[in-house]
Amino acid sequence: MPQNSRKTTIITSEEPSAESWQVQLSKAITSPSALLSELDIPDSYLKGAIAGANDFAIRVPMALIRRIEKGNIHDPILRQILPLSEETALPPKGFVLDPLEENISNTTSGIIHKYNGRVLLITNGTCAVNCRYCFRRHFPYDDNRLNTEEWDAALDYIRARSDINEVILSGGDPLTNNDQRLFTLISAIENIPHVTRLRIHTRLPIVIPDRITKDLVQRLSDSRLAIVTVIHANHANEIDLDVSNALNRLHTAGIHLLNQSVLLKGVNDNPGSLIALSERLFTCHVIPYYLHLLDPVIGAHHFDVDEGTAQTLIAEILKYLPGFLVPKLVREVAGEASKSPIATHI
Repeated sequence: MPQNSRKTTIITSEEPSAESWQVQLSKAITSPSALLSELDIPDSYLKGAIAGANDFAIRVPMALIRRIEKGNIHDPILRQILPLSEETALPPKGFVLDPLEENISNTTSGIIHKYNGRVLLITNGTCAVNCRYCFRRHFPYDDNRLNTEEWDAALDYIRARSDINEVILSGGDPLTNNDQRLFTLISAIENIPHVTRLRIHTRLPIVIPDRITKDLVQRLSDSRLAIVTVIHANHANEIDLDVSNALNRLHTAGIHLLNQSVLLKGVNDNPGSLIALSERLFTCHVIPYYLHLLDPVIGAHHFDVDEGTAQTLIAEILKYLPGFLVPKLVREVAGEASKSPIATHI
């Protein structure tokens, strides 16, 4: 087994939170100084954290904070949420504000239509955690905050195109919507006859697992649509017992569970981390789906791992994992008809 250069810790749950997921979301840390203080990070990182946060705000719920090793600047979760001075450095050639050219596909408010047969609905601009490598960190969410009339127009767009059989709820994070808003949207989609599948892309089961409530699970279970929940975890340390329990609730209700990760320098760019993540996901009934190369967005270049290194990593983990636990290595290229698979040579 290859050595993991960054410690993987399976974290047990503390007592269940007495606070609702909404309260936990409202209490998320949004201050650089508060984040450094909570995690015993040296003050020498404060200047860079402030500069990065001025460009892309900090947001980290305490449920995720508790999984970070205090004082460890190399903690794989901390690396994903702490702004660094590198974010404001001059980006390399090819790093842009809109790396996937989504503005071209966003001609109808709330709709991104890039691929045949499926369409993405931007349900809101709020996430429970602001990941520092986010490819939508510069997305014009203010132009996609829909009122009732605009929601009707977005749904009319789907109704008018019988070739669309899958709707993907995205954002932001669709599960930061309250149940009334979310359930109303699901009902409206269910009333479109040619839509047969609903995909929910969310980080909430990872960062605030209490969001996976009995009411939410029941509503998804009751849907006539085939429900696929695509979570986003990059390292096994993100998956503690509370997360495992939340994922099990979805699995027990018949919800299909997939995970997509981003290959991130300093987080999971070694065989041990990727193997541990796949194994941990499978214990939670989640199938590894995609491993994305970093989308070249301004502010995230310090996370970039080159394609050759990525190919070598996949070739290595293929020696230790069954094929169904090896995520597909892909890059998203603006204008292409699908994600672009990257061949791996052993």
